[in-house]
Amino acid sequence: MTTFLRDTAIVFSREITPSLRAPVGLVLEMGQPLVFLFLYGALLDGAVGSSWQWFVPGILVMMCLTGSMGAGHTMLVELIGGSLERLLVTPIDRTAMLVGRTMKVTAVLLCQAVLIVVLALPLGFRLYPVGALAGIAMLLLFATGLGALSFVLAIRSAPDGTLFWLVTQALMFPLLLLSGVFLPVDGGPAWLRAVGEVNPVTHVVDAQRALFSGDLTHPSVLYGTAAAALIAMAGLVAGNRALRKGV
Repeated sequence: MTTFLRDTAIVFSREITPSLRAPVGLVLEMGQPLVFLFLYGALLDGAVGSSWQWFVPGILVMMCLTGSMGAGHTMLVELIGGSLERLLVTPIDRTAMLVGRTMKVTAVLLCQAVLIVVLALPLGFRLYPVGALAGIAMLLLFATGLGALSFVLAIRSAPDGTLFWLVTQALMFPLLLLSGVFLPVDGGPAWLRAVGEVNPVTHVVDAQRALFSGDLTHPSVLYGTAAAALIAMAGLVAGNRALRKGV
């Protein structure tokens, strides 16, 4: 266990160091969420009840989805450049490689989520501390699975990476739009509501809205937690298997 923790710390340090050396990049990555927060959120003010309690959790899920699904880009660059193969021949545990990389994804998301919540407070967003902590914990769990799946996709996309961009771009916006992040899907046609029900992101979004409104016992919290846990489990199992198999 000591070796595993040491290897995980080594991989995490290797992944997070470039971000720490250039923290401005983390803020620039938030350009789109900030635009949605200050401009789109203002347009919704009063249109969906307590708009900030409704919209801010959606922005957090959007950041989780876009950031985590794009996390495999770094691995793809290493695959194309050959540095990942050199790392795989070292004695570092393969599972630690996956865990260390996903920890970097969740650490970045945590910092960005806290910043979004802080910036939303002057706009009228009400903070319920316990619900917010539970909501962010669910987001980190969800990001763990999405990040691991992104790494699997990067491995499968080598050597040119075309598959990675095709899949991520093809999935990103349908998942967001069908989850009700930007607009409620309740008033949509029956087929749209049906597709939204089988979209795991929908359940995470609903759970986030309940938690950030302070309603910890809402049924959507259970469904959202289950969806996030299943994605995390699937991602970690698939990612561990892909790294142990090699590239």
